[in-house]
Amino acid sequence: MPSGATAAPRPRVRLDLPKLRRRGLLPEYDPEAFGRLSERIARFLGTGRFIVWMTLIVVVWVVWNVAAPSDLRFDEYPFIFLTLMLSLQASYAAPLILLAQNRQADRDRVTHEQDRKQNERSIADTEYLTREIAALRMGLGEVATRDWIRSELEDLVREMEERRVLFPSENRSGSDEADR
Repeated sequence: MPSGATAAPRPRVRLDLPKLRRRGLLPEYDPEAFGRLSERIARFLGTGRFIVWMTLIVVVWVVWNVAAPSDLRFDEYPFIFLTLMLSLQASYAAPLILLAQNRQADRDRVTHEQDRKQNERSIADTEYLTREIAALRMGLGEVATRDWIRSELEDLVREMEERRVLFPSENRSGSDEADR
């Protein structure tokens, strides 16, 4: 390298950014868009509308190739081209249906996992609330309730009545100074 020429600065590699993908030889496509399209096709293939359209196409095909003038017929009696077209349609429909089923299975798996986690949270919440209720019940067992206080007061009044009967006071003047 000549002494007067400076080398181009090397681009700084950033470690906090993902590496750019190299352009490959194969065309790029969005797998999600392809999956959504395959689901739409599979959904259509599973309808009565598809069966009606397919039946109409086959009937028109056969009627045309039987009843049309011979120079306008494009698929003679064994209908080999019709068989080829139906095979081609089936060969594309089967993988599309399988792809749609796999995507649905993935969604079901995620939904099942979310449901399982929600059930675990609900069970944990229920167990927590059960423990709290048990603690409250135990705490209430130690709290003086109105009925308990009333029964204790009634017992004290009864006991005082019995003491008056057993130990009548000499001083009946109504003064309670002697009791003090």
